[in-house]
This record gives sequence, C-alpha cells and structure tokens, in this order.
Amino acid sequence: MSETKKEQKAEKKEKILFAIGKRKRSVARATLRKGSGVVKINSKPIELIEPEMLRLKIQEPLIIAGDVTKSFDIHVNVRGGGSLGQTESVRQSIARVLVNSLGKDLKKKYIDYDRNLLVYDPRRTEPHKPPRSSQGPRRHKQRSKR
Repeated sequence: MSETKKEQKAEKKEKILFAIGKRKRSVARATLRKGSGVVKINSKPIELIEPEMLRLKIQEPLIIAGDVTKSFDIHVNVRGGGSLGQTESVRQSIARVLVNSLGKDLKKKYIDYDRNLLVYDPRRTEPHKPPRSSQGPRRHKQRSKR
C-alpha cells in the first residue's frame, strides 16, 4: 500500500525546468512548468511590457517555437543591466528553457534565426587606463603636426 502512495506522489510531482540567460550586466532566470501559456517577467505579464519593441524582441523565441508554448507557463526573474540588456537576457533564458524541454529541432530553428538566442555574448566594455582615465580606454592626448 505504501508503495502505491509513493508512486502517486511521484506522478503528482510536476516537472519544472530552469535556464539562465545573460547579456552584459543583466542576468535572467527562467522557470518553465506545465500550464496555460502564461509568460511573466518579474511577476508582470508580457503583454504589459513597454516599449513595444522590447516586448516583440522578448516574444521572438515564443513565436519561433509556435503553438507548443501554449501548454507551458514561463516565469522569468531578471536583475541588473539596462533595459536592452535585460531584454536580451530574458529572450535568451526563454529560448534556453524551451530548448531544454522541446529538443533539438527547436535548437536548430533558433540558431538559424539568431545564434544569440542560445549562445552567451562575452563582449564587455574595456576598462579605462590610468593616465587619462576620464577620457576612455584608448584616448590619447592630441598631437600637433607642426
């Protein structure tokens, strides 16, 4: 009798997947579970994200995946960076969590569309150098030709 209860508990336990997306200083953590197609970013529905251009950029991985995403709920927490960096990290985390759940066919679609949906971008700003640190990393004193 106790074995059947354990089996029932195992069946009731829902499968939750996690993925991380990064861009510049921004880090987004996405969780995916079975549901009705709700997508929330920092507890805010995706429909309320403004400006519209950033919302459309976040929706790209969902549109490419198609109607399959209607059976999942995705919740994303994002911290750090600016608005565009956060947008890029959110779309990367959503794409990664969907690839983890749906497989290699989707991965190929994402890479054909935009490689940055799955691959981390390591570019960073260069630190300023000591003698003229307020002007920038490679700025030099202007020289006269005569």
